[in-house]
Amino acid sequence: MKNLKVVVAEDEILILMGLKSNLENLGCQIVGEATNGKELIDVALEKKPDLIIADINLPILDGLEALEIIKQKIEIPSLIVTGYDDEELIQKAKEAGVLGYLIKPIDESDLKAAIEISISRFEEIKSLKKELEDTKEALEARKIIEKAKGIVMERMQLKEDEAMKFLQKKSRNSNKKLVDIANEIIEADKAFRLD
Repeated sequence: MKNLKVVVAEDEILILMGLKSNLENLGCQIVGEATNGKELIDVALEKKPDLIIADINLPILDGLEALEIIKQKIEIPSLIVTGYDDEELIQKAKEAGVLGYLIKPIDESDLKAAIEISISRFEEIKSLKKELEDTKEALEARKIIEKAKGIVMERMQLKEDEAMKFLQKKSRNSNKKLVDIANEIIEADKAFRLD
């Protein structure tokens, strides 16, 4: 939590001061503050903090709407602060991707726990998204390689394992990724078929 860069959005000055004080006591660095939803968007996009803590009831644009707009442009974990324990608000916060929901008044220990959990969940989500992306890329590459292997088998009258060895050797010799070689073969085959 040391040096965690935080943007705080709260329109009640006393609560804002209390939040900032608690955050500083926890070792966080306040890199920006906002008193309305529009300011929150501007500050968050400019400062790119590690965490956003925002009141739901901000003027101009409420906290949840502001967080949804920010989320479309950049992934930043967020906590919502509110004076209400309301099922509808909790549901809206979940839909907005908020990772924590704090009810005023907030003490330092509640804040610390909420921050630690939200940062941990955020890292977990990022890791899962990357894993999913890597899996999609690997699957896409596999499809391309299989297609190229089929072309090599047909053109050179090779068995499947021989065609694969041919692709691997071509990849090694040209110092290119297997999927790049496969793409070249597919493109060359398309050009050949068009002639």
